[in-house]
Amino acid sequence: MRTLKDSKAFSGFAVPDIAAAQAFYADTLGIDVTQENGILTLHLGGGRDTIVYPKADHQPATYTILNFPVPDVEGTVDALTERGVEFERYEGTPAETDAKGVFRKGGPLIAWFTDPAGNILSVIQRDPA
Repeated sequence: MRTLKDSKAFSGFAVPDIAAAQAFYADTLGIDVTQENGILTLHLGGGRDTIVYPKADHQPATYTILNFPVPDVEGTVDALTERGVEFERYEGTPAETDAKGVFRKGGPLIAWFTDPAGNILSVIQRDPA
C-alpha cells in the first residue's frame, strides 16, 4: 500500500465568486494568481500553492483559513489598509485587538481580515526564515 508521505499536498477553500476572489487576491493582496477550469491557484511564497474553488452555497469558516507570515505586522497592516483592506476589530474577547486591528496581548503580533467571501485571513509577525 502506498502512503501519502511524499505527496505534494495542497490546501484549498471555497468562495461564491471566483472573479471577486481573483481581484482581491491578485490586485489587493498582490499574490500571483492563475485560473484554470474555473479554479484559482494562489501561488504563495515557498511554493505552497493553494486552490480557491467556487461554491454557490459557500459559508465562511469561523476560523483563520490562511495566515501570511510577515516580518512587520504594523507596516503590512498600514500598507493593506491603504489598499482598502479592513482589519477585524475584536473587543471583549480573548483575541481583543487594538484600533488598527492588531492583537498585542501575548504571542506574535497578528491582525485578521476577510476576503470578499468572508473567509478569515491573517498577517502574523514572524522573522524571515
